[in-house]
Amino acid sequence: MGFVWFWLVAIMIVAYVVLDGFDLGVGILHPFLARTDEDKQLMLRSIGPVWDGNEVWLLAGGGTLYFAFPLLYASAFSGFYLALMIVLWLLIMRGLGVELRMHMEIGVWRSFFDGLFFISSLLLAIFYGAALANVIRGVPLGEDGYFFLPLWTNWRVGPAPGILDWYTVIGALVALVAMSLHGALYLAVKTEGGLQQRSRAAARVLWIALLALTVVSLPASVIARPDTLGNYRAYPVLLAVPVVVLLALSGMLYFSGRSDDRKAFACSCTYLTVMLVGAAIALYPRLLPSSSDASRDITIQNALSGPHTLRVGLVWWAFGMCLAVMYFIIVYRMFKGKVSLTSGGYDH
Repeated sequence: MGFVWFWLVAIMIVAYVVLDGFDLGVGILHPFLARTDEDKQLMLRSIGPVWDGNEVWLLAGGGTLYFAFPLLYASAFSGFYLALMIVLWLLIMRGLGVELRMHMEIGVWRSFFDGLFFISSLLLAIFYGAALANVIRGVPLGEDGYFFLPLWTNWRVGPAPGILDWYTVIGALVALVAMSLHGALYLAVKTEGGLQQRSRAAARVLWIALLALTVVSLPASVIARPDTLGNYRAYPVLLAVPVVVLLALSGMLYFSGRSDDRKAFACSCTYLTVMLVGAAIALYPRLLPSSSDASRDITIQNALSGPHTLRVGLVWWAFGMCLAVMYFIIVYRMFKGKVSLTSGGYDH
């Protein structure tokens, strides 16, 4: 059951990053690709009916951690309390930016909420990348399973790191560029004309940055946490993961160059999925490694709930996920095609 719940949580995190990732990317690119107010409205309409639904996966992942791995939930939410509160406020600010922008036809009003949408999207991408890097690197877990992290110490990876060091900064940059590229490719699928051309051009520039950061991040992870290769050495077939990452990167460039935007966006989805799956493989069976003493690692076995809780939870989880998947299929089918200012769209 521990193996099952580990990968169920991983699936929900992947779903959130892939689906809400392009929302964040659109927000990050909002002030750079939009030349007119009409462009800004089109960018918001491209995500309007789906952005809030995409965040369901974040809530589902947190709820699953709560009953499947309560020790991890308690430790992580305590140690990362300040960061999680900031993320909560950023999610609220982003929602306000989307929902309130069109309520008044006043330049200052719209500029304020455009800025709110951009800043919150940018910082969310950075926080998510830094958070994942903190988990991979490890945190200074105490004997009671709790920890405290200062914002930074000496910027080095070690037994007593800070939230920010050279490795977590790399993780933040990878997330920022990957989600920006994801958003650019999504905009190329959903828009036409000048906005679509600028999105394609932005995707080409961002692709170069993402390739460089990906090549740097893989050995950086080994330096920061040498035992991340343990499962890959034990099961050589898993070495297909970095190969698929590079193939997905190549596919983004190839299909974008041929103006096949849907396939380029599918390659971006594959890239994000496989990168996260690769991180989960590197961690397994650990959930939150200790940076100072491996015996204090929070693992599947010492964090798992009781068998009755897991069996009952699996039934309700399956029921809830069926409803969620049906909802997403219906919404995305209704929302397929290009967005415009004259038909359909999102006017909030």
